[in-house]
Amino acid sequence: MSKLPPVEKLPLALRKNIRDDWDNKKLDLEQQISNILTVPWTVDVNPNQLYAYATEGYAKESLGSCIAGYITGAAYRLKEFVDHAGEEGLKELNTICSAHTITIDLDDTGRFPYCGVDIHEGKLRILFAPERLGVNIDDAINRDILLKALNEAPAPTSEDKLSFAARSDIRNEYEPRAEAIRAEIGQILEKPDIKLNPNFESTFAKLREESEAKKIDIRSDWENVLGSFTRMYWEGLVTQLKCQKFDQDELLREGFHEAVEKGEIAFRIVDQLKYDSYCECDIEDGVLYLQCTAKNWGTNIDNAAEKLVDRL
Repeated sequence: MSKLPPVEKLPLALRKNIRDDWDNKKLDLEQQISNILTVPWTVDVNPNQLYAYATEGYAKESLGSCIAGYITGAAYRLKEFVDHAGEEGLKELNTICSAHTITIDLDDTGRFPYCGVDIHEGKLRILFAPERLGVNIDDAINRDILLKALNEAPAPTSEDKLSFAARSDIRNEYEPRAEAIRAEIGQILEKPDIKLNPNFESTFAKLREESEAKKIDIRSDWENVLGSFTRMYWEGLVTQLKCQKFDQDELLREGFHEAVEKGEIAFRIVDQLKYDSYCECDIEDGVLYLQCTAKNWGTNIDNAAEKLVDRL
């Protein structure tokens, strides 16, 4: 459906509903959203434009109430998002949605069966499907749809090569625990300055390449677990080091340091494994790599370093 021009004049009863149920609430709702997002936000909607798409029912008869319903639902969903994403996620949302404006517009691309959201020219845009204005109002900005919109929007800086979901998972699931895991590995190996290299950008690039090519099946939520899965590979290494008695055997520790002379442990996605079917470890140029193929990302995580002694 192509976009329609605004209606020149609205019926009197509808203008009254817009005044009473939308115009009189607009400032309060803007303030509510601004409080949730911690910076000033505005709502920019054109009732005359929206009325062009109001075919029947709620939107046709009570457009002001309908608009207020969309924005009230948006406020609730944004609070839900902020509660989950935290301060850094909120900061990114405000940066990506640089106009700090919420609008309502027609989804003329067929993306959503009823309603959804995208980010267009820095504005957070609530979208409704043709002939669906006023339907499923509260779901327009549900968290999954908003996350997808943030993922598809340009990154906050040109240096960012990761999606919003990947950055969020690294921030929430990797960074708070990574140093403690590194320190534990250092203690087991009696090397307190051991380095862990998660290689997030190369892992992300490889998984995205494979997911877009669709030559193999990879898990659909790979972006959402980039940080947590990488952390779990490190945790699996801790388990294997203990199971193989590196914490008790000086000779094993000596062999480790001779082979892993750079004192670095890294994760990477490879095209083909050398020793196993799902994941493995390998030593290359003095670095210990935990590795898997894109297809088996996240499979049998604890077993990646199972044959570590053999590699030494």
